Formats: sequence, C-alpha cells, structure tokens
Amino acid sequence: MSLQRKQHLLQLLSKKAVATGNVIPLEEIQVKPQISGIISKIFVEEGAMVEKGDLIATIRVVPNVASLNSAKGRVKNAELEYKNAKIINERNTKLFKRGVIAQQEFQDSELRFNSSKTNLENAKNDLEIIEKGYSSGMGAAANTNIRAEIAGTVLEIPVKKGNQVIESNTFNDGTTIAVIADLTRMIFEGQVDESEVGRLLKGSVLDVSLGAIDAKKFPATLNFIAPKGTEQGGAVQFKIKADVQLDENFYVRAGYSANADIVLEERVDVMSIKEGLLRYEDEEPYVEVRIEDGTFEKRPLKLGLSDGVNIEVLDGISAEDEIKIWNKASLSSEDQANK
Repeated sequence: MSLQRKQHLLQLLSKKAVATGNVIPLEEIQVKPQISGIISKIFVEEGAMVEKGDLIATIRVVPNVASLNSAKGRVKNAELEYKNAKIINERNTKLFKRGVIAQQEFQDSELRFNSSKTNLENAKNDLEIIEKGYSSGMGAAANTNIRAEIAGTVLEIPVKKGNQVIESNTFNDGTTIAVIADLTRMIFEGQVDESEVGRLLKGSVLDVSLGAIDAKKFPATLNFIAPKGTEQGGAVQFKIKADVQLDENFYVRAGYSANADIVLEERVDVMSIKEGLLRYEDEEPYVEVRIEDGTFEKRPLKLGLSDGVNIEVLDGISAEDEIKIWNKASLSSEDQANK
C-alpha cells in the first residue's frame, strides 16, 4: 500500500485566470495629409526613430482646374482695384498737401489703398496655395510637408512615391502616410471571460508572457476593465488593459501575441494536498488516513482554494498524517520518493 507521508506546506497557493491578447503601444498615431496630392518624396523608412516635427514626406499638389481659374480671376480683380486705389491715393496726397481736400477725404483714400494692397497679396497667396499647396510666406507650416506629430518609431509606411493621397477632412479620414508609435511605453490588451471579470480589481499585478520571448515574464498593472462585454464564440468576453513594465534587455515589438496571468485569489502559508488524493462520498470530500493499528479511517475534509493541482486543506487532517494514495500518476517525483 502506498502512502503519502507528508503534506505540502506551501508558502503561496493561488488561483489564476489567463487573459489572451497582444502587447501594443500606449501612444500610436496615423500621420495624414492636410491637402490632397501625389507623394513626391519619402524621407524615412519603417523602423526609423523620429522626433516630433521631423519631415516624413512631401506632397506635390495637383491643382483643381476650376479652383485655379477662379483664383487667377480674383488676382486680376485685386490688381485692378489696387492700381485704381493707388492712383486715387497719389492724387489725393498731392491735393491734401496743397490744402485742397479735407484730411478725412485723404485718410479714406489711403485706407482704400492699403486695403486693396492687402487684398491683392491675399489673392496671390491663395493662387500660390492652389498651385503648389503652400505660399512663400508659410515656410515650415506648408501643408505639402508631412511631419511627425510625436517622437517614436515608424511602424509602417503604407504609401510609396507617386501614390495619390487624400486630405483629412470632415467627410474623409484621409490617406495614412505613416504610423508612428512610442515603443518605450507598451500596454497589454486582452480579453477575460465573464466568469472571472467580477474578481478583477484595478491596480492588480499581472505577469505577461510574450510568444516571441521565451522564459521572460513582464510585470504589468491592470488599469482598465471594460464596462461592457462582447460575445465571442458563444461566450461573453471583457476587454482589459494593463501597463507593461519593459526590460531594456529585451526589444518588444508592437503587436506581439501575449498571455497575462491574473491572480484571482491567493493564500499564504497554507497546508495543501494534491487533488488526486481526494475521494468523494455523497459529494463530500474525504481521504483515508492510517491510524496506529495500521488500518485506515475516513477523514472528511474541509477544503479551501485550489490551483488545479493542489488544494488547500482547512480542517480534517494534520501535516503528520499518512494518506492512502489512490492514483500514483497524480504524485510528483518528490511524493513518489516519500511513499
């Protein structure tokens, strides 16, 4: 007859849930143009590090014919108004110096001249923007210069030189020219079952394992639990997010598949036995313990937390009791050595 001669005195017994998901950047943006046109040059490659304001690409504008003709017409009208206002202002200036006209009349003509000059400059700038996408006075603010909005790593450039792009506006998201993310700040985003989500607490510590990096677990802090679940494959799943603490010795890429171990319950310094040692009578758990005369007696047990292999024993046996082994396959090598 085989016996388990000692019970497990565990420092920690825990019940865990596993969430599956991915590791993604906390901050990721899509760079889109503010003007439609054709990609004339791309200055970075995928994987490149960029700073905020760095030039990503330039766009060559293809003018709309109707808008171009209209802008040219406004320039001509503004030129005529400017020339006329200039002539009147020069004449009134001479008359005012000779005291022929009142000061108010002189000031009105000077105001019309300055206004016409400003209108002409604006019309020329509008024409230049339609033709080139920018005006001479815009400098670095030109819409044809596509710049990085954040510092980070270029994850993707889905366009090539010569591709036509559409501006981002109220009615259209626009063409994505580049995707940039800060890979130094990553989060775990995954799903947990509805049967476990009620036990989760914000601030809990998770152990995140990445499919691409073996033998390394990254600690993470749970910061989001979705208030609404979604049905997937007949089960309701809830999204969770956690801030991952990266290790500078490992390069974590965006989109790695990941699993997160979440501690739902735990016990410290508890006595436990392997679940394979349990027997049941009328759904009540018990084990058989050897007594002094060498025979065995049933001992009903009061059980606590189980981690799937070991189960906490609250009452019924002591650490010195010898338990009959029913299933040798359930024992560890240490247990086999002690039988």
